[in-house]
Amino acid sequence: MPFLPITKEETEALGWDCPDFVLVTGDAYVDHPTFGPAIISRVLESHGYRVAMLAQPDWRSDKDFIRFGKPRLGFMVSAGNIDSMVAHYTAARRRRSTDAYSPGNKAGLRPDRATIVYSKKIRELYPESPIIIGGLEASLRRFAHYDYWDDAIRPSILLESDADLLTFGMGERQSVEIADRLAAGEPVSSLRDIRGTCYLIPAAEYQPGPAVDCPSYEQVCASKREYAVSCRKQQDEQDAVRGKRLLQKHGKLLLVQNPPALPLDGPELDAVYELPYMRTWHPCYASQGGVPAIQEVEFSLVHNRGCFGGCNFCSIAFHQGRMVTTRTEESVLREAKLLTALPNFKGYIHDVGGPTANFRQPSCRKQKTQGLCPGKKCLAPTPCPALQVDHSGYLDLLRKIRALPGVKRVFIRSGIRFDYLMLDKDKTFLHELVAHHVSGQLKVAPEHCSAAVLDRMGKPHIESYLAFQREFFRCTKKIGKEQYLVPYLMSSHPGSTLKDAVELALFLKREHLRPEQVQDFYPTPGTISTCMFYTGLDPYTLQPVFVPRTDHEKAMQRALLQYFDSARRKLVAEALREAGREDLIGFGPECLIPPLSGMARRKPNAKAVRTNGKREEKGRSRLGGRWEKDAARAARAKQKKDR
Repeated sequence: MPFLPITKEETEALGWDCPDFVLVTGDAYVDHPTFGPAIISRVLESHGYRVAMLAQPDWRSDKDFIRFGKPRLGFMVSAGNIDSMVAHYTAARRRRSTDAYSPGNKAGLRPDRATIVYSKKIRELYPESPIIIGGLEASLRRFAHYDYWDDAIRPSILLESDADLLTFGMGERQSVEIADRLAAGEPVSSLRDIRGTCYLIPAAEYQPGPAVDCPSYEQVCASKREYAVSCRKQQDEQDAVRGKRLLQKHGKLLLVQNPPALPLDGPELDAVYELPYMRTWHPCYASQGGVPAIQEVEFSLVHNRGCFGGCNFCSIAFHQGRMVTTRTEESVLREAKLLTALPNFKGYIHDVGGPTANFRQPSCRKQKTQGLCPGKKCLAPTPCPALQVDHSGYLDLLRKIRALPGVKRVFIRSGIRFDYLMLDKDKTFLHELVAHHVSGQLKVAPEHCSAAVLDRMGKPHIESYLAFQREFFRCTKKIGKEQYLVPYLMSSHPGSTLKDAVELALFLKREHLRPEQVQDFYPTPGTISTCMFYTGLDPYTLQPVFVPRTDHEKAMQRALLQYFDSARRKLVAEALREAGREDLIGFGPECLIPPLSGMARRKPNAKAVRTNGKREEKGRSRLGGRWEKDAARAARAKQKKDR
């Protein structure tokens, strides 16, 4: 099955007078089932619609947008797999120099706020053509939202884009229903009852009915407390079973969000993932070196959707929802066999995952009829008594994939929820994970060690990670392997003070962990943590939350997590003084850094030591060398003991 057409000549060769839909995306055209535009285009194609792909059009002119002429039914517009502002800027608001979703990793091939820019251009050229926006950028920005890059509240993206409809969530159901009803002759203005969509109407025209009123755009601009209230209501109604219609006024217009679309069940997910994807980037990118984003997923399998983990800084709950749905085992095995037949397959399946790899069932029995509990976490701060813990289905699936001819190894590289794993009584899954599915290093996400910060994150307390760490190394030692944990850590999350950052630095020192990279909290639209960052309030209690705001304060917190880096010691010393912990500057066993006056520059022939699976520089300064030598020796001893 060929790629979908990308030029007028290709549509004519297919005998089309015009496409039914033109799908516009801010990513390069990659026809793979981990790319949202590829999924929607193939789903529409499977229902008999003619879809042309317009990838990364030049928004500075009309040329690309008139390539196919006016489509019969309308335009579907997406920024791509991620929010265009996240694609373009770091957490420090610095412009990125690369873009993995563009050919040749080249930055600048899509505009900032791509959904808005593309939609406005289409409206200018084709005033009467229906425009439906979707994808992650539209989904997370569907209400009035705090924008980190503007440092201000922006209205719904539906209003700013001048589109007719917005689809939120994964989009397959609503996209097909929209297409069917447009094809049947219904005007786009009549599509007001489709689940998983938002629309705008004059407020005076709204017919009262069961709904939840959110504070208006004007109210959330004027009051941070009202913004926090609005955030909680939006999060609580993001449930396909019990979610109600949501309303938010924008001046004289009313934004209406229908209840979320029902999740696809197993056979429906199977049908989506077994469509005839080409599973690679379009050949037109060959001269530019292809599209780098495919490298991580080309030989990976998605087996589930949704995540009941519900971390406050993660956008999955607001986009996909918290209800976990899974593909059937037979479908995943068929896709695994397909991978083994691909020309570049070397015998290694890189991942069998999804939002959280080891979730393969709903968290409790009542979800299908009652939905997930509003305002509560299934796993944090402690597991819910109703939580079902069962890895047997996932374990059976992994065993069968491992047994396929041509498969040498099967790795799990997407998120493993270690707290859920540790609730498994016999630990069979952990043992097989260590024995068969770790490629030397396993990435896990404790994120922090401070209970106060973890509560703001919606994460379990650190004792759960420590229990997992002990069991992981015990299993590793038992089978005679040398494997390591790579913990993800986050600095400057709302609620994290300098004292909390010091606590985390001391934790890292005790556990002999030396993270090479630390992620600053990134306030992406639509998350609970971003609400806390903007308002300084917890939306569920409306109590004040400390927020690190200045670049310097964030830099101090980040430096503390890499206290062992001599280039950061001046900043670490400043942070320790400000936190009232000058006792941690010195040569004692508990100290984080030696006195600055006793440090000289490292010699260029610094040796490398292995600490928790990472090669680290062991400094040999004239006066500070003894301190660093002792730290390195302790790290080696700890690793040897753990193994």
